[in-house]
Amino acid sequence: MRKLDRRQALLSIGAAGVGLAAGAVPEFLRGSDATTTTPRHVRKAAHTAPPDPGYAHGRPLQALRRPIHNLHDLQPAAPPNAVALTIDDGPHPVWTPKMLDLLAEFGVPATFSLIGEQVTEEPRLVQRLVASGHQVSDHTVTHPLNLPNLTATRIREEIGGAHDRIAQTTGVAPKFFRSPGGAWSQQIIDVAAEHAMICIDWQVDPRDWARPGTMTITDKLLRAQAGDILLCHDGGGDRSETIRALRTVIPALKQRGLTFVAL
Repeated sequence: MRKLDRRQALLSIGAAGVGLAAGAVPEFLRGSDATTTTPRHVRKAAHTAPPDPGYAHGRPLQALRRPIHNLHDLQPAAPPNAVALTIDDGPHPVWTPKMLDLLAEFGVPATFSLIGEQVTEEPRLVQRLVASGHQVSDHTVTHPLNLPNLTATRIREEIGGAHDRIAQTTGVAPKFFRSPGGAWSQQIIDVAAEHAMICIDWQVDPRDWARPGTMTITDKLLRAQAGDILLCHDGGGDRSETIRALRTVIPALKQRGLTFVAL
């Protein structure tokens, strides 16, 4: 099947994400045959998918390097005073809702890199994330830190599988891919491109996943400059330090004249 047809099919199936609010469950979660006709409510939901929350407002983005490390690596250009907050390793049943509440409080859009297995486990939470105006990014099915060393087949399964789960759950096909741990290879970049995804790295990494302390996370994030991509986490363990740090960092960066955008 041609790539365009495949993406259209996924969006038609997946928009069950909108149907989730009404108690519907995506076909792939019910274990239905792939040849089954898409239910009427799913076909209708596909037309109600939310608009692209990214700063480009749906215009095609071009990566000037692969992977990108900051907003200056993208065209069309982001606003000159923009930074992008990216949140990895969710969805998590405890910390993702807290992160979403915090972002809503400050009116900040973010880009969430989602693990496919967890998307399957928390479909309604992923749907809430999309409905709240945040961007979604593929972060593989199982988060293997040795992704470049896996077989070609396994790499395709990890990247394509997470892409499909996100699309089927939300009705939104991810436009971005982040490799676990920032481990890249040409093959990974090429497979992501086959799914029309831009590979994203980061500029500011407080290593919050290691729980170095709220102050350490805060200090590192406060070093952000216009154009930076910031890396934080809502999965992988206790993220209370990250939540506390962002409560200080977000208003402080805004006071400096920086604005938060989704990719």
